[in-house]
Amino acid sequence: DRLLVMKTRDAEMTKYAANAMLATRISFMNEMAVLCERIGANVENVRKGIGADTRIGYSFIYPGCGYGGSCFPKDVRALVHMGEENGVPMIIMETVDRRNDSQKRRLFEKVINRFGPELKGHDFCIWGLSFKPQTDDIREAPSLVLVKLLIEAGARVVAFDPVAANNFRCAVPQDWLQQGRLVLVDDQYEALRGASALLLVTEWRQFRDPELSRMKQLLKKQVIFDGRNQYDPEVLHAQGFEYHSIGR
Repeated sequence: DRLLVMKTRDAEMTKYAANAMLATRISFMNEMAVLCERIGANVENVRKGIGADTRIGYSFIYPGCGYGGSCFPKDVRALVHMGEENGVPMIIMETVDRRNDSQKRRLFEKVINRFGPELKGHDFCIWGLSFKPQTDDIREAPSLVLVKLLIEAGARVVAFDPVAANNFRCAVPQDWLQQGRLVLVDDQYEALRGASALLLVTEWRQFRDPELSRMKQLLKKQVIFDGRNQYDPEVLHAQGFEYHSIGR
């Protein structure tokens, strides 16, 4: 491989542009997922179809409940700001950012559609708080938006994450914890006890093949909202679960 030498400004823009491109792919797929739900298409088949085109490939075209972290949101907004300062409307970047903000609300919207706008008296279990697996980073994580919306609607949230719980505890209003509106537990199955539904937010490996029979016993209602399309709808339905995913 040849070493590419560039000026500092070029290198800075390369970094911003690379992260913005990846964020754009994610937001594009999330927007396709919303449309697929409305017209009765399966976004997973669409993803496989377009990914088979070598010009596109499969990287960063997985639909979900929004991206987070320290890079993608910051760099997309930085490009929008640079455009404003230099008289260049960053129409695509603005839309990518808006779509991602909207996508972080998708699971909550599905919960409201299923249970109604008043969630008082409902406990909801959340699996996964970090913005992606293999990190304790909760910056810009979809879980922050989801928990806030659920609690504001009157729900009690019981959440589990393998490594990010302490960071999440420090990032949320402490009265949620003191009043028991948010409970962070150390066992993924204990989080399910008495819950009206499970909401899968982060696709940690340990969530991929859970004990379905144990889940059925612990959940008050056998309802799953899968924000990362980790599970097979046919398998879940055959086991008696009511299953909601993204774009399927």
